[in-house]
Amino acid sequence: MDSLRIVIADDEALIRLDLKEMLEEAGHTVVAECQNGLIALEKTEELKPDLVIMDIKMPIMNGLTAAKEIKQKKIAPVILLTAFSQEHFIEKAKENGVHGYLVKPVQIHQLIPAIEIALANFREFQNLEDELDNLKLTIDTRKLLTRAKAILMETHGMSENEAYRRIQKYSMAKRKTMKEVAEAIIAAAKR
Repeated sequence: MDSLRIVIADDEALIRLDLKEMLEEAGHTVVAECQNGLIALEKTEELKPDLVIMDIKMPIMNGLTAAKEIKQKKIAPVILLTAFSQEHFIEKAKENGVHGYLVKPVQIHQLIPAIEIALANFREFQNLEDELDNLKLTIDTRKLLTRAKAILMETHGMSENEAYRRIQKYSMAKRKTMKEVAEAIIAAAKR
């Protein structure tokens, strides 16, 4: 595993110190140590670390809330630490997009595999989101092309293939995407 840039957050200084030592011994860099979830969120947004490890129960903003924000912003995977292994906390962690969950006291032999799994899951999730975004774009483009072709067919008496070729030629000539050309045709037809 390559060296990672990690933000750690726990309201107990001793826990932060232990985590930092374990992570540095494993070859990672702790880029920020935070006492609460709000600071952890701010530092995560600012520093864009590879991973965030934080306690669930912290003042000002708890780890679950901070993890949810970090997930929504797609910054980094989050591993939550807790002294509690209660089902309620585990369910909340799953709901908030947490990529790992460790019960204190954390040992290095637990931490390293949890980090590797969290990173792998985060990458896989990012890839799936990228694929979904691409599929949405493709579907949106097809819908626009269908509407634009229909407009050309109706207003200029073209066949579907002729309308498609006209959009394609214009796209190449003007160095615009076919989606942009279709949007322009649709906008012009509304005037």
